[in-house]
Amino acid sequence: MGFSTTKYLNKYSEASTLAFFRLAFGFMMVLSLIRFVSYGWIDKFYIQPQFHFTYYGFEWVKPLGIYTYLLFFISGLAALFVAIGYKYKVSIITFFLSFTYIEFMDKTTYLNHYYFITVVSFILIFLPANAYFSIDAYRNPKIAFQKIPSWSTDILKLLLAIVYFYAGLAKLNSDWLFEAMPLKIWLPNNSNLPIIGSLLNENWVHYVFSWTGMIYDLSIPFLLLYKRTRLFAFVLVVVFHILTKILFPIGVFPYIMIVSSLLFFDADFHKKCLQIVSKLFNFSITVFENGKEKIQNFNGIYKTKIAFLTCFITFQLLFPFRYVLYPDELFWTEEGFRFSWRVMLMEKAGYTQFSVTDAKTKENVMVNNSHFLTTFQEKQMSFQPDFILEYAHFLHDYYQKQGIDDPEVRVESYVALNGRLSQKYINPKINLAKENETFHHKTWILPFNDEIKGF
Repeated sequence: MGFSTTKYLNKYSEASTLAFFRLAFGFMMVLSLIRFVSYGWIDKFYIQPQFHFTYYGFEWVKPLGIYTYLLFFISGLAALFVAIGYKYKVSIITFFLSFTYIEFMDKTTYLNHYYFITVVSFILIFLPANAYFSIDAYRNPKIAFQKIPSWSTDILKLLLAIVYFYAGLAKLNSDWLFEAMPLKIWLPNNSNLPIIGSLLNENWVHYVFSWTGMIYDLSIPFLLLYKRTRLFAFVLVVVFHILTKILFPIGVFPYIMIVSSLLFFDADFHKKCLQIVSKLFNFSITVFENGKEKIQNFNGIYKTKIAFLTCFITFQLLFPFRYVLYPDELFWTEEGFRFSWRVMLMEKAGYTQFSVTDAKTKENVMVNNSHFLTTFQEKQMSFQPDFILEYAHFLHDYYQKQGIDDPEVRVESYVALNGRLSQKYINPKINLAKENETFHHKTWILPFNDEIKGF
């Protein structure tokens, strides 16, 4: 029997799965934001720097000075309300907007899992995640349902599968598989760890980690989907992410992926978890066991929502492949690299020496980057071309205010990629102040004198 869209959209499953995910996701976001504040990162990343790197098209998104703390508070409070299902629609929209604003305030802090959180929170806006085990459902029985359309949880499973599978595809490249790069550089840094530390200097271990990581990413969505292998797959998820947490400084990402993987378990599991929570807070979960199904009226609004989410997921499937529209090596130019689930694939280090020249007098000034950038910003800028271009425009504007006539900005730049010797990166003859950021290929990036085969 062929697949029927109408039949699938009329399929229902227990609302406890989505309710559990809402609860876990919300509380993880609260803890993540508290962690960010407690480490002093708001001041370090958003208040101290005098210059912030922006995303193309979102240059207007800037830190709010001391009010940045208020933004984090609002985001954390919204996440808490999402978790408990209080004023859910307003709360999830507030969280999505505030967290996305935080993510876009400075490109320097870009991480794949921030993007994952943004995408998940956006999708949650359209899902009935407060239909079960929520304050909203408790206070208003009209919106309380024990069963909801199955696609409401399937869409989150699909997104998680995309993240894993695309991360695995990205590892199908010659550096990762045949050179064990960049793990060959990173793993020895953990040689002081007990038990496994001495092994991390072994060449064969670097290859085992590389190949195992690739196979894990490509296979784990299917192992989680298949009931007979689900428990085994979840054990792999826990072991894999705890190990990566020990070996690499990647924040809360491992815990987010572990909890998100629980989406694939049967609804009975999620219901038992919620029963444990209800006992802790001394109330009965039976109040939500009303047997009701959230029957959907296939009107224009509902059809529009389904069509929109279908387009959104299609975008998520296609957007990571935009790199094929650009010439040259992706790892070198990074054109189409971000927002494509390419996780920990390269080690780059750069050197940049900017010079500013007065167009009239030809007087030359050598720029000390530390006068304008933090150490972390300078490191990130040194090997990412869009950072280099934006910084060059900043220098142009700064020195123009200092009285230099139409400043010309050039850079002497060298970058090392995945253990290779440094190569000249940016054409030193190009006046970057005259180059504008676009979606077109940056012709002033010098060619990569090697080849990395694969995705």
